[in-house]
Amino acid sequence: MIAFTLDSLLGDPRWLPHLIVLFGNAISKGEKLLNIGSSKTLKGFFIAVALVASVYASSYFLMDWTAKLNPMLSYVVAIVLLFYCLANRTLIREGQAVFRTLKDEGLEAGRKRLSWIVGRDTSELSEQQIRTATLETLSENLSDGVIAPLFYYFILGVPGAIAYKMINTLDSMIGYKSDRFKDFGMFAAKLDDIANFIPSRITALFMLIVKGEIKGLSFLIKEGKKHTSPNAGYPEAALAYILNCRFGGPNYYDGKLIEKPFIGNNQKIITDQDLNTAIYVNWATSILFILTYCVVFFI
Repeated sequence: MIAFTLDSLLGDPRWLPHLIVLFGNAISKGEKLLNIGSSKTLKGFFIAVALVASVYASSYFLMDWTAKLNPMLSYVVAIVLLFYCLANRTLIREGQAVFRTLKDEGLEAGRKRLSWIVGRDTSELSEQQIRTATLETLSENLSDGVIAPLFYYFILGVPGAIAYKMINTLDSMIGYKSDRFKDFGMFAAKLDDIANFIPSRITALFMLIVKGEIKGLSFLIKEGKKHTSPNAGYPEAALAYILNCRFGGPNYYDGKLIEKPFIGNNQKIITDQDLNTAIYVNWATSILFILTYCVVFFI
């Protein structure tokens, strides 16, 4: 609860060295060293396993060592590490920034601002597509940035949350089907799919609950599986149902048109009110998930 509160207040301050930056640097150096020559799939498997195992083990021994030194110190370390694993405040702030930039500075500036938080090509997107992409990102990353790390904290402690963040960072950096990462990042992408299977569905269910829209469960099951990702479609389907809008569709990635099915049917115009609803859903889902854990834990 303290770690979530800190994230809610601070987000990711630019002045504060961030654990995920360290993860990214390690992945980048490993990729440059190993993603050459033959056996790229095997090398990708090796770096993913080595990095995930090393951060799990190092955080486990750090927690054990600090607990022996001083239990209160161990709590402080746990709070800081878990704080690094959460990204809800930053996610919401970035979504608001895209909408604000689009409104105040125009289409081209909105495209550029969106490119900071999505992997697709934003250079030809319309205002509607920019807003839609922003809401898709808010829903998908609610799972990746909040619920999933908390889920693994709940079952494996701080080392579990840290290991999950390494898995997620690996996928975001090398888990692409581009020529460069198709073989080297294959295992990282599959590992991320497995790690997010349960959290993504829990996220989607809780999103419906906090809006009193549990009747949308059949829509969620039907539309969620349409996404090319085995997991991202479920939170997106939940938000599409809540907002009665349409997500998905074809987009350009690395200059190539990737055909993706639509999630939902209503081609409504996305407004600032829809963004506010999505933000409420993010906060409420996160808080409900934490409270659910507290109830289970104390029982």
